[in-house]
Amino acid sequence: MSANPIEHDVKPVDRSNGAGLPIGSTDPAVGDGAMNSIALWFACLVATLGGFLFGYDWVVIGGAKPFYEACFGITQPSEQAWAMSSALVGCLAGALSAGVLSERLGRKRALLISAAVFAASALGTGMAQSVTEFVMWRVAGGVAIGMASALSPIYIAEVAPAARRGQLVCLNELTIVLGILGAQVVNWLIAGPIDPNATPLDLKDSWNGLIGWRRMFEAGFVPAAVFLVGLLFIPESPRWLAKRGEWQRAQDVLASLGGVTYAQRLIVDLRKDLKASAENQPRASLREPRIKRALLVGVVLAVLQQWCGINVIFNYAQEVFSAAGYSLSSMLFNIVITGITMVVFTFVAIATVENLGRRWLMLLGCGSLALLYVALGFAYWTHQSGWPMLLLVVGAIAVFAMTLGPITWVVLSEIFPTEVRGTSMAICTAALWSACFVLTYTFPLLNAAIGTAGTFWFYAAICIAGLVFVARYLPETKQRSLEEIQHLWRA
Repeated sequence: MSANPIEHDVKPVDRSNGAGLPIGSTDPAVGDGAMNSIALWFACLVATLGGFLFGYDWVVIGGAKPFYEACFGITQPSEQAWAMSSALVGCLAGALSAGVLSERLGRKRALLISAAVFAASALGTGMAQSVTEFVMWRVAGGVAIGMASALSPIYIAEVAPAARRGQLVCLNELTIVLGILGAQVVNWLIAGPIDPNATPLDLKDSWNGLIGWRRMFEAGFVPAAVFLVGLLFIPESPRWLAKRGEWQRAQDVLASLGGVTYAQRLIVDLRKDLKASAENQPRASLREPRIKRALLVGVVLAVLQQWCGINVIFNYAQEVFSAAGYSLSSMLFNIVITGITMVVFTFVAIATVENLGRRWLMLLGCGSLALLYVALGFAYWTHQSGWPMLLLVVGAIAVFAMTLGPITWVVLSEIFPTEVRGTSMAICTAALWSACFVLTYTFPLLNAAIGTAGTFWFYAAICIAGLVFVARYLPETKQRSLEEIQHLWRA
């Protein structure tokens, strides 16, 4: 590494073919641009497997919940909350460690660590013989979730061109919801027939209580192994390489993804951006007013994504659908419906994020969820049941899937400068998982204290507060390079 990374030279690049070209276009300097597009998509798709495992490991517990609770004799609300939310302790630790590991080891090697932990926790949870072992492996799985949730969007944002960055980061959200759907389908297919009148003792002695719920967790080993192997064949983030002073490697990676001209153009921008911040250490940079503003916005949006309340529908599906009059068997099928909805409307986000922009979609999400929660709370209050309740739940999930779900990750992946992106993303992701822990742990308590109706009205109020915050503080970032976005915070 050069003693002065900003001044470290790379081999000159032939710029005779004119202005810089976007990734995926035909660059005469390197030949067929379609090959570059394939390399870009492969790198991004492998990185998004972290999102798939995030979604799978996060939601698989919802379908397994009635059976592992019966197996281990978990009956008290506080015990149920701890078994369900223990993974979030790991998520917080994983998110915090992701910042340190990604800055020191690189985005790729940090992702490799998360993949290995995913694989181990999938098998370990399935083999747990006590509540203590179960919780220990759920915490380990949470570490992997926390790391992947921070690292995958960063990696994608740092290899993607400005014109496609929103769509490609949304692709990570698509794999998250595919992981959610995969867990829901696996749970539904694995679970044996359930007697509507089955008691906890009946469930404990059933195949589901003895074996089935274990297979639900163990199935996550397969995508974890694919993720681990795939990571061996993708490049390191070029922006991380540039930050480390490895300019030639950074240029080679950019050229492999977008062509030589594209690489040269972006290297020039990276030199300017890193030279402007070369005098500051990361901790000092975090104290700059512009970065403080970006960090405040990032933390609030991360907390909002969780406190908007949508995750309780997945994690406490049994309680939500039981209150709407559905049996346990119907609940498992309804969860699959919600997963399909997530997938379909995430495609809507991918199709609209570059045209409508991040800010408008966030505003749409906050306002629409507030209205739907008010209606859902009223339906619970008046003891409605059946398909009208399912329709409102599906509507809320659809709105989240095309707005707050994916767009939050897009914004978090792009609003921070290169020198503190890993650290800032780790802070925001830690805030997200802390908020998720509070949400998950408090839902049974809120549900018992103010009822399901009051709980959803509480979430509606949070969405209204989020609407005001987004309208006032979130700038539009669509179609801007990561380096250009930094100037928005200096205004």
